[in-house]
Amino acid sequence: MRVRIVAVGRERDEAIERIVARYAGRGSWPVEMRAVEARKGLAGEALKRAEGERLLAAVPEGAVVLALDERGDLPDSVAFATRLGQWRDAGRRDLAVLIGGADGLDAALLARADWQVSLGRLTWPHMLVRAMIAEQIYRAQTILSGHPYHRA
Repeated sequence: MRVRIVAVGRERDEAIERIVARYAGRGSWPVEMRAVEARKGLAGEALKRAEGERLLAAVPEGAVVLALDERGDLPDSVAFATRLGQWRDAGRRDLAVLIGGADGLDAALLARADWQVSLGRLTWPHMLVRAMIAEQIYRAQTILSGHPYHRA
Protein backbone atom coordinates (compact mmCIF):
# COMPACT_ATOMS: atom_id res chain seq x y z
CA MET A 1 0.00 0.00 0.00
CA ARG A 2 1.27 3.46 -0.88
CA VAL A 3 0.56 6.23 1.63
CA ARG A 4 0.31 9.93 0.92
CA ILE A 5 0.01 12.23 3.93
CA VAL A 6 -1.44 15.53 2.73
CA ALA A 7 -1.44 18.44 5.15
CA VAL A 8 -2.35 22.10 5.06
CA GLY A 9 0.66 24.35 5.51
CA ARG A 10 4.35 24.08 4.84
CA GLU A 11 6.47 22.46 7.52
CA ARG A 12 9.16 24.83 8.70
CA ASP A 13 10.55 22.78 11.56
CA GLU A 14 13.37 20.51 10.45
CA ALA A 15 12.95 18.37 13.57
CA ILE A 16 9.36 17.48 12.57
CA GLU A 17 10.50 16.76 9.01
CA ARG A 18 13.19 14.41 10.34
CA ILE A 19 10.67 12.53 12.50
CA VAL A 20 8.26 12.11 9.60
CA ALA A 21 11.09 10.95 7.35
CA ARG A 22 12.34 8.54 10.01
CA TYR A 23 9.02 6.72 10.31
CA ALA A 24 8.26 6.98 6.60
CA GLY A 25 11.55 5.27 5.84
CA ARG A 26 11.25 2.47 8.39
CA GLY A 27 8.29 0.60 6.96
CA SER A 28 7.77 -1.32 3.76
CA TRP A 29 4.98 0.93 2.48
CA PRO A 30 6.15 4.00 0.60
CA VAL A 31 5.06 7.11 2.52
CA GLU A 32 5.03 10.53 0.85
CA MET A 33 4.44 13.82 2.66
CA ARG A 34 2.77 16.58 0.66
CA ALA A 35 1.81 20.09 1.81
CA VAL A 36 -0.89 22.28 0.30
CA GLU A 37 -1.86 25.88 0.94
CA ALA A 38 -4.98 27.90 0.19
CA ARG A 39 -4.96 31.37 -1.28
CA LYS A 40 -4.13 34.22 1.05
CA GLY A 41 -6.91 36.49 2.25
CA LEU A 42 -9.49 33.79 2.95
CA ALA A 43 -10.96 33.14 6.38
CA GLY A 44 -13.57 31.02 8.11
CA GLU A 45 -15.64 28.63 6.00
CA ALA A 46 -14.20 29.99 2.73
CA LEU A 47 -10.71 29.10 3.93
CA LYS A 48 -11.77 25.60 5.06
CA ARG A 49 -13.50 25.02 1.70
CA ALA A 50 -10.42 26.15 -0.25
CA GLU A 51 -8.12 24.02 1.91
CA GLY A 52 -10.46 21.05 1.45
CA GLU A 53 -10.37 21.46 -2.33
CA ARG A 54 -6.57 21.55 -2.30
CA LEU A 55 -6.36 18.51 -0.04
CA LEU A 56 -8.74 16.48 -2.22
CA ALA A 57 -6.90 17.53 -5.38
CA ALA A 58 -3.76 15.88 -3.93
CA VAL A 59 -5.51 12.53 -3.36
CA PRO A 60 -4.46 9.85 -5.86
CA GLU A 61 -7.30 8.52 -8.00
CA GLY A 62 -9.01 5.58 -6.32
CA ALA A 63 -7.27 6.13 -2.99
CA VAL A 64 -8.84 5.37 0.35
CA VAL A 65 -9.28 8.68 2.17
CA LEU A 66 -8.60 8.86 5.89
CA ALA A 67 -9.47 12.27 7.36
CA LEU A 68 -8.02 13.27 10.71
CA ASP A 69 -10.79 15.06 12.58
CA GLU A 70 -11.38 15.74 16.27
CA ARG A 71 -14.89 14.27 16.02
CA GLY A 72 -13.73 11.08 14.29
CA ASP A 73 -13.50 7.55 15.61
CA LEU A 74 -11.01 6.89 18.40
CA PRO A 75 -9.38 3.59 17.41
CA ASP A 76 -6.51 2.09 19.31
CA SER A 77 -3.40 1.16 17.34
CA VAL A 78 -4.53 -2.42 16.74
CA ALA A 79 -7.92 -1.32 15.37
CA PHE A 80 -6.17 1.27 13.20
CA ALA A 81 -3.80 -1.39 11.84
CA THR A 82 -6.66 -3.81 11.27
CA ARG A 83 -8.56 -1.29 9.14
CA LEU A 84 -5.47 -0.46 7.07
CA GLY A 85 -4.83 -4.19 6.65
CA GLN A 86 -8.40 -4.74 5.46
CA TRP A 87 -8.00 -2.06 2.80
CA ARG A 88 -4.62 -3.47 1.77
CA ASP A 89 -6.00 -7.00 1.58
CA ALA A 90 -8.98 -5.79 -0.47
CA GLY A 91 -6.52 -4.57 -3.09
CA ARG A 92 -6.63 -0.86 -2.29
CA ARG A 93 -3.27 0.39 -3.50
CA ASP A 94 -3.32 3.95 -2.16
CA LEU A 95 -4.17 5.57 1.15
CA ALA A 96 -4.42 9.35 1.52
CA VAL A 97 -4.29 10.74 5.06
CA LEU A 98 -5.64 14.29 5.18
CA ILE A 99 -4.65 16.82 7.85
CA GLY A 100 -6.51 20.12 7.89
CA GLY A 101 -5.44 23.55 8.97
CA ALA A 102 -6.09 25.33 12.25
CA ASP A 103 -9.85 25.45 11.66
CA GLY A 104 -10.21 21.78 10.76
CA LEU A 105 -11.60 20.09 7.66
CA ASP A 106 -14.43 21.18 5.40
CA ALA A 107 -17.73 19.26 5.65
CA ALA A 108 -17.55 18.22 1.96
CA LEU A 109 -14.12 16.68 2.53
CA LEU A 110 -15.32 14.86 5.64
CA ALA A 111 -18.27 13.49 3.66
CA ARG A 112 -15.84 12.14 1.02
CA ALA A 113 -13.62 10.42 3.60
CA ASP A 114 -13.76 6.65 3.92
CA TRP A 115 -12.88 6.96 7.60
CA GLN A 116 -12.65 9.87 10.00
CA VAL A 117 -10.17 9.33 12.82
CA SER A 118 -9.29 11.37 15.87
CA LEU A 119 -5.87 11.12 17.48
CA GLY A 120 -7.46 11.73 20.85
CA ARG A 121 -9.45 14.26 22.77
CA LEU A 122 -6.49 16.58 23.25
CA THR A 123 -5.81 19.29 20.70
CA TRP A 124 -2.54 18.77 18.80
CA PRO A 125 -0.64 21.23 16.61
CA HIS A 126 -1.31 20.12 13.05
CA MET A 127 2.44 20.18 12.34
CA LEU A 128 3.04 17.64 15.13
CA VAL A 129 0.17 15.49 13.83
CA ARG A 130 2.28 14.78 10.73
CA ALA A 131 4.86 12.99 12.87
CA MET A 132 2.22 11.24 14.96
CA ILE A 133 0.37 9.79 11.96
CA ALA A 134 3.62 8.76 10.26
CA GLU A 135 4.51 6.81 13.41
CA GLN A 136 1.06 5.20 13.56
CA ILE A 137 1.31 4.09 9.93
CA TYR A 138 4.68 2.50 10.70
CA ARG A 139 3.21 0.94 13.86
CA ALA A 140 0.29 -0.44 11.83
CA GLN A 141 2.72 -2.14 9.48
CA THR A 142 4.57 -3.73 12.39
CA ILE A 143 1.31 -4.94 13.95
CA LEU A 144 0.19 -6.46 10.65
CA SER A 145 3.53 -8.22 10.19
CA GLY A 146 3.74 -9.51 13.78
CA HIS A 147 6.84 -7.42 14.54
CA PRO A 148 7.39 -6.77 18.28
CA TYR A 149 7.59 -2.94 17.90
CA HIS A 150 4.02 -2.62 19.21
CA ARG A 151 3.48 -3.77 22.78
CA ALA A 152 -0.11 -3.96 23.94
